[in-house]
Amino acid sequence: MEQNLQQMVDALLRAHPYKIILSNPKKPALDGAQNKRPYRKIVLNQLKKGWQAEQYTEKQVFHENLSEDRAGIFLLEALSSFFRQCNGWDCEWEHTIRISKGGKASYQKKRSVQAPREKKEHNRKKNYILEEGTVIPPLVDMGIFTSEGKVVRSMYDKYRQINRFVELIDDEIDNLPKDHTITVIDFGCGKSYLTFILYYYLTKRKGLDVQITGLDLKEDVIQNCNRAARRYGYEGLHFELGDISGYDCPYPVDMVLSLHACDTATDYALYHAVRWKAKLIFSVPCCQHELNRQMKSQELSILTRYGIVQERTAALMTDAVRGNLLTACGYKTQLLEFVDLSHTPKNLLIRAVRTVIPKAVKQEARKEVEELKKTFGVQPTLDALLFPAESILASTNT
Repeated sequence: MEQNLQQMVDALLRAHPYKIILSNPKKPALDGAQNKRPYRKIVLNQLKKGWQAEQYTEKQVFHENLSEDRAGIFLLEALSSFFRQCNGWDCEWEHTIRISKGGKASYQKKRSVQAPREKKEHNRKKNYILEEGTVIPPLVDMGIFTSEGKVVRSMYDKYRQINRFVELIDDEIDNLPKDHTITVIDFGCGKSYLTFILYYYLTKRKGLDVQITGLDLKEDVIQNCNRAARRYGYEGLHFELGDISGYDCPYPVDMVLSLHACDTATDYALYHAVRWKAKLIFSVPCCQHELNRQMKSQELSILTRYGIVQERTAALMTDAVRGNLLTACGYKTQLLEFVDLSHTPKNLLIRAVRTVIPKAVKQEARKEVEELKKTFGVQPTLDALLFPAESILASTNT
């Protein structure tokens, strides 16, 4: 049941509920009180960062704050051992997980008809950084907002996805310097929907002095984006024609985005970010073919026997390597779930913040990459870019 239940908990949290209730406690085991949890129910309320758990006994309420990462583990443990039911509400749906007496888990999703209204409305205003009722020109042009700033009902999922993107940046925005104009490079910007939103958020919501440059290979896309920036009056946003791998920037860069760069183009974007010592990096990789073409292993041949398994393993391996290499270069790195607007099956975002990383942690991150390279016979592009001497030495020893 554990794997199936894990998938259900993950699905619930992906819906970004604002309230979760654990109820219907299981009877304690007969062999002692150590398995007995004294709570009759637990209510999780979403905070700006993480959750607050209200844990109810018969006479008291105990509070515990949970990080976003910890919330999933907390729910899984609670449903595995202590409760038979979990209800979660987002702005439109009620999600229910039930555990039968036989231990079978089931998941149901239905339109909310009895959602806690006051909490729901308060949460919508509190947690959505891009508030409904505010006229945001890019969202109007995208068809997500009406001209009055109201969310188009059929576009609510996209509205939440965009807010999720902004929240992921908002969590780390205080790490940017305050003593100069913030410079941002967006590699492979495409139609730049999120680039326009980012500019609005940084300038209108955070009040920052910002210069954003979007880079793409398509001339017509660049022209259209520059016209839109002028129409919105976004004077600090402009777009250039250029290739990621050969791009250089004549001024210091504070933040690097790479939201649609394919295959090794993501590696070049990350490489540039590291060599520029960018404070923040946000990357959503896609089309990861490089390691899939290279990987082979005698010890773990089960992962290369089936094409679809090898493809997915290679994609996850690619991003794990990228995360470790960024850590080795002095970045606190997280791999987070993120579903972007293009409906790509890739749903992982790399978020990295330049900070002080202990030497031992950096060395361990590098060691893990080297062990993976040896196990699967791969040579990741980002590793060769960031640590060319080691990569040349490794290739001559094989």
